[in-house]
Amino acid sequence: MTSRSAPPLLATYRVQVHEKFTLADAEAIVPYLARLGISHLYTSPILRARPGSTHGYDVADPTMVNPEIGGESAFRSLVSTLHANGMGYLLDIVPNHMGTGESNPYWEDVLAHGRDSRYSAWFDIDWDAPDVTLQGRVLVPALGDDLDAVLERGELSIVPGEQGSAARVRYFDKSFPLSTDSAATIGTEAIAGKGAEPRRRLREIFDRQH
Repeated sequence: MTSRSAPPLLATYRVQVHEKFTLADAEAIVPYLARLGISHLYTSPILRARPGSTHGYDVADPTMVNPEIGGESAFRSLVSTLHANGMGYLLDIVPNHMGTGESNPYWEDVLAHGRDSRYSAWFDIDWDAPDVTLQGRVLVPALGDDLDAVLERGELSIVPGEQGSAARVRYFDKSFPLSTDSAATIGTEAIAGKGAEPRRRLREIFDRQH
């Protein structure tokens, strides 16, 4: 079996792939690009990004092709069509870009396990910050005000996870996992409200998070 030689890089055509212009859409224009004399199709990032991403740089899982643009099978089909037309493929990647949030299981694991997370080295976290209150912890700049002020207004709560999973911290449209110890203790309990007792419990729980 002989290996296929790569075509010389003469001219590229870049496409931005997302859920409204998928890998299948890119594949459909390959014959046209070949007639134009394009040697390589150049796409924006294709790894699984945060839901609804229009650019792909906010990668949530670097181990799989984004299902929103067609997944692995669509990618293989695109490359096969490119090769059949004598063309090559260029992929845009930025290794130090990654989207955080609920869609990123590696970031979620860091928030749940802290420094002991198997993925803690994936992120640029100063676990030994000069501020003793931050040592061994992740500072997540998500609140619109001081923590006590946010608690006073009842904007933070603990809510049950989806389908009976462990409770999570909720702040408007953002959601964060609790540390594994807290999650085991709280279970699926909900804690919310503006009263002194909910506020005290929430503050006590938040002080124990990674």
